[in-house]
Amino acid sequence: MEGVPHANTNLRRTPVQQRSAERLARILDACAELLDETGYEQLSTRAVAVRAGVPIGSVYRFFSNKRSLADALARRNLDSYAERISARLTAIEPADWRGAIDAVLDEYLAMKRSVPGFALVDFGAPAPDEDPADDANQRVAGRLTELLAGQLGRDADDDLLRAILVCVEAADALLKLAFRSDPSGDGAIVDETRELIHAYLARRLD
Repeated sequence: MEGVPHANTNLRRTPVQQRSAERLARILDACAELLDETGYEQLSTRAVAVRAGVPIGSVYRFFSNKRSLADALARRNLDSYAERISARLTAIEPADWRGAIDAVLDEYLAMKRSVPGFALVDFGAPAPDEDPADDANQRVAGRLTELLAGQLGRDADDDLLRAILVCVEAADALLKLAFRSDPSGDGAIVDETRELIHAYLARRLD
């Protein structure tokens, strides 16, 4: 997965030059690969440096520890997710909120099945977040609210944000269940998740 994090406040230093940005991307790519191979507990900044082909000092230039490294990967994942959804929404009629919601769900499933490291670090690092106000699902709901408000011609107000947050929390729990029982995602549980979200939002968006 290419690219660099979007407004990543957890970086020790924000890359300015292209060469520095490319090095940061290599570090995050290496982190993602190692997560799939070793898991989060065995992940180390030194192993990431070796895999990325950079000095350990280059990793510490951007990250204080593996938690901040995984968090940066999660934020990059969220940026990529938002970009992929935006691309899908261009082909969906503004009035078709179900189509928009399906795009949101389908892009998550596609990333879950294909993006390195995503199974362990989707939009938040595995370790508990130190700041409850910066919860991963809150960040996801905020980005989705902006995207869907623009698509549907609605205000990104507190009511819409609350409804999207409820959907994100529900989908998060149910899709964890779907992928716990099937590495590719249990299709029946995915279908139930989609139906539940459609039914919940119908009262608010129809």
